[in-house]
Amino acid sequence: MEPISLRTPLALLLISLGVIASVWWWMATPITLARAPIDPNAKLQCVSYAPFRDTQTPLAPTTQVSAEQIEQDLMRLAKITDCVRTYSIENGLDQVPGIAAKVGLKVMQGIWLGSSKLKNLAQIATAVNLTKEYLGVITALVVGNEVLLRGEMTTSDLAANIRAVKAQVTVPVTYADVWEFWLRNREVYEAVDFITIHILPYWEDMPVRAKFAATHVDSIRKRMAVAFPGKEILIGETGWPSAGRMREGALPSRTNQARIVAEILDLAKKEGFRVNLIEAYDQPWKRQLEGTVGGYWGLFDAVKRVVKYPPGENISNYPLWKWQMGCGMALAFFTFCAAWLTLRRRPWTPRLTSWIAVGISATSAGILLGVAADKMLYESYGLGGALQWGALLAAAIAAPLLAAHALMSGRPLPTFLELLGPREFRRGPLLSVLLGISLIVTTLIGAETALGFTFDPRYRDFPFASLTMAVVPLALLMLLNRPQEGVRPIAESVFAGVFVVAAIYTGFNEGPDNWQSLWTCAMYLLLALTLWRARAVQSPK
Repeated sequence: MEPISLRTPLALLLISLGVIASVWWWMATPITLARAPIDPNAKLQCVSYAPFRDTQTPLAPTTQVSAEQIEQDLMRLAKITDCVRTYSIENGLDQVPGIAAKVGLKVMQGIWLGSSKLKNLAQIATAVNLTKEYLGVITALVVGNEVLLRGEMTTSDLAANIRAVKAQVTVPVTYADVWEFWLRNREVYEAVDFITIHILPYWEDMPVRAKFAATHVDSIRKRMAVAFPGKEILIGETGWPSAGRMREGALPSRTNQARIVAEILDLAKKEGFRVNLIEAYDQPWKRQLEGTVGGYWGLFDAVKRVVKYPPGENISNYPLWKWQMGCGMALAFFTFCAAWLTLRRRPWTPRLTSWIAVGISATSAGILLGVAADKMLYESYGLGGALQWGALLAAAIAAPLLAAHALMSGRPLPTFLELLGPREFRRGPLLSVLLGISLIVTTLIGAETALGFTFDPRYRDFPFASLTMAVVPLALLMLLNRPQEGVRPIAESVFAGVFVVAAIYTGFNEGPDNWQSLWTCAMYLLLALTLWRARAVQSPK
């Protein structure tokens, strides 16, 4: 076979860099909206407000938010809205009406009801007193939030609490719940002054695609108006998440959030209905209950406390795309460099297919590095999450580099037995050991996510980007440099079976519209094939 000239890998490198640049330019293309989602010249009617930052959480009874922190938040909100909706008076939220009065905001005061009658009475008493003290600030009381949805109170008990509050205040009183629960519990309709419904297209039992979300909100509102013609209907919660996992065809993203908020606000203005957006600030603590997606419903970033979509600025899913593209191109370049440097000693003459495999690995890794890093940033929750997704990303970055070396040197993908088995099985240079570690990390974290999607999938993120970066070069290496002799290892066979079963179940469970799921399942199957083709060398005698 004639040696391959330098022109071939150089041409492949240039093609790889061109593809990476083109894909990133396409992914980062900004959207143009007829109406800015946040416009200081057209203030929001109302927005849900929770003050919790960093590690603060209402799930810890000892959490107490300072007045200074709340005032900082409300001063920012006063620039974009006329009203805030709260959900409780605990954890320092009883300070909101007084601070709102200072900064010029109205308050829809929430009363959190649950299964504890004593706690309910305390909440009601405090909220009633605040309403009397800040009569011009608190414009309505929301007695209970989704307590029927959570099954923590009967309809009759809820109605009794609403009537008890109405007897003590002069402001309108309502109850807030998902729209279906109003249809199932019409007794509550008789007790309230107006109806507050939650319409969250992403969380519907049959999730709604982003392009249909605003229309869905309006159609549900009109349906409720027909069902309850005697009272005003307030959309008490609606919005869209900017990050997190897909649910069927419903994709969280920055551009989808901006578009949906803008479209809903435009409809509200044209058709004259009231709407409260969820929510003011991203709430990291919600990720403990709802996964990544729960923490990214805010109009303001949780860390910098700035508006995600400033008026007049382009809205892109990847605002730092040039850096992400540059890092991806650098990884592709170094992948080719790893192959070239390996050939300096020329242990064998590489085939054209080996260089093509290097090019495919470099291109896929270069495209997905920025996506994977972005997902790791948003999806890592707590130390455990950071270690898990950080380890997978590290393995994903190492895989194309180490696989390029193995492809050029003619070495096969090492087996688990060669890395973790008895001493007589262990063999190979350091770079092969590192490649094996990358395989082990990818397999273990991949198996953990695969089992998660099988047994507890609702709030889990799809690791399609990092998984692809790691699996593609490993699969290509196994395809081209597969050992011709040996027995199929048990460990690899078991993991391969797990991936196949999980991929089939997850694909059907998540549905054909969820491309994140389908992509992840394809990587599970490719990793399963890679592991199934492994062959272990017999121990020396």
